[in-house]
Amino acid sequence: MTQQQASGEDFQRHFRNALGMFATGITVVTTRTPVGEPIGLTVNSFNSVSLDPPLIVWSLANELPSRTLFEGCEYYAINVLAEDQADLSQRFASRLGEKFAGLEFDSGVGGVPLLAGCCARFQCRNTVRHAGGDHVVFISEVVDFDRAEERAPLLYFGGAYRQLRA
Repeated sequence: MTQQQASGEDFQRHFRNALGMFATGITVVTTRTPVGEPIGLTVNSFNSVSLDPPLIVWSLANELPSRTLFEGCEYYAINVLAEDQADLSQRFASRLGEKFAGLEFDSGVGGVPLLAGCCARFQCRNTVRHAGGDHVVFISEVVDFDRAEERAPLLYFGGAYRQLRA
């Protein structure tokens, strides 16, 4: 189906399916509320922007209740999930329950939660936000990071979790 053939909801569904042909990593973006409670959500819109200065980009749907908390925080972390962490992706994609209950995590700059067992973790200063249609786009400075070389990433492709093959 071409763009000219699709309309309304059909267009959005076909557009989403076409975007699903681009394999992405899965991340959990975490921060703290103004009263210090940890919050996080699953995001696959993460990407690099610049090495000098070190900048990353990700986006968040406007309708999510946590949007204003992420827009207003000073720091957040991008936790790149490993191939055995699909359960964390599901946990943080859910809108129900206490996502951090019983979960092991470290604290990074500004107290941001850093999830254990990830492939990589980026601690970011929340610097620039732009309106982007039905999302807000975050471009932020990486102030610290770490990487676990032995961990393979969790991937998302064609509407399903995937793993790299050797």
